[in-house]
Amino acid sequence: MRVLLTGANGYVGRRLLPELLAKGYEVVCCVRDSRRLGLDTKTQELITIWEVDFLNEPDFTNCPVAIDVAYYLIHSMSGSIQDFDNLEAKAALNFNLYMREMKISQVIYLSGIVNDPNLSKHMKSRNNVENILYGGNYKLTVLRAGIIVGSGSSSFEIIRDLCEKLPVMITPKWVLTKTQPIAIRDVIQYLIGVINREDCYNKSFDIGGPNVITYKQMMQLYAKTRGFKILMISVPVMTPRLSSYWLYFVTSTSFKLAMNLVDSMKVEVICKDKELQNMLGIKPVSYVDAIKLAFKKIEQNLVISSWKDSLVSSGFKYNLTSYIQVPKYGCLKDIKMQKVENSDRAIENIWSIGGNKGWYYGSWMWEIRGVLDKIFGGVGLRRGRTSPNHLDNGDSLDFWRVILADKENKRLLLFAEMKLPGEAWLEFRIDEYNILHQIATFRPKGIFGRLYWYSMLPFHFFIFNGMIKNIAKA
Repeated sequence: MRVLLTGANGYVGRRLLPELLAKGYEVVCCVRDSRRLGLDTKTQELITIWEVDFLNEPDFTNCPVAIDVAYYLIHSMSGSIQDFDNLEAKAALNFNLYMREMKISQVIYLSGIVNDPNLSKHMKSRNNVENILYGGNYKLTVLRAGIIVGSGSSSFEIIRDLCEKLPVMITPKWVLTKTQPIAIRDVIQYLIGVINREDCYNKSFDIGGPNVITYKQMMQLYAKTRGFKILMISVPVMTPRLSSYWLYFVTSTSFKLAMNLVDSMKVEVICKDKELQNMLGIKPVSYVDAIKLAFKKIEQNLVISSWKDSLVSSGFKYNLTSYIQVPKYGCLKDIKMQKVENSDRAIENIWSIGGNKGWYYGSWMWEIRGVLDKIFGGVGLRRGRTSPNHLDNGDSLDFWRVILADKENKRLLLFAEMKLPGEAWLEFRIDEYNILHQIATFRPKGIFGRLYWYSMLPFHFFIFNGMIKNIAKA
């Protein structure tokens, strides 16, 4: 079966793609610019890419053929404050023209919950797009969701930024609005579960998690789950525009997206029923569990703590090592690059790191860090390594754990098991141009995690610079 995936480089599309491939579907990814798809070469070999902009007049000359099901995951909310609704309507109308030409049998649209009579402009636009899609010459299935919880989701990243950066918050009254968040894992289950189900044709369904909570409770539960405290003081005088500026300056969101999100956060987003949940037999996870999943998962929905199951026991017929990536969101990074003359020798240096060999620079500083780790109840450097020059997935390496040891593809990924106010990864990779990439990634836990990272920057400057230079030496 061939599946058309619009919005393939968006938040949901990126997570839906590997699941579709895992189930054996042939996927055609729609993008405006194939250079921005951002997939590794191995994944690109498994898909077909169709460059198309649904805001332009349709051009049917390069339409893919024999498509059975299409996903509509297009929105323009982050690109405009005033005109995004017109843009979304235009894209939906042009999409219908393409689908008529391609004779698609089913379209699946991920929309938003629209049960409150006082809808925001954003939700009115989503509802209008739904009505436009119902006018297409195909069977339509609409899934209406509220806040999607997962690393990379716009709403979730705003909550993460606010809680991680502000131990004390002066909040607007919209934080008392009720919502029904849903884990990205469950959204993907619903999106795949309705494929070719005749009892889902030409119907709209609400999908949500089991918890109906306020935005304030969402932030409080986030902080509790992450292991720190926040103080929130609500005030009634913060205008929507002031709220938008607040989100813009504190978080990583754009001002346009902040304006549109604040407008939507004043509206209750609660499911009217559990019809589709009962039809598909899906048991959605709680909001707290969704947060835990978001922090356990690395890109493409692989879980660090169960890497053996993901890489060995899964039914996915492709090489899952190509999907393992360090988290991108809410992280601080130290990135170093160095040209290597002998990549084989550099790989041997990387595979010999730690233990008696040491860390190639500032050994005394590593030893001090190990002693401090033991003082605070960590593992320190006492574990060493089992072999002087061989590493396997899951091996302990001083106070690191080997997540991926892929010598053939010249990549080593380590996860820190030392005591830290956050989570840390250390990656070594040599690309096709013989450039060694050394990337230290830290996902801080609250304001103290950020203070820890910045206090360590002087040491990182010397340690990481010296380490990559010595690793690169033949």
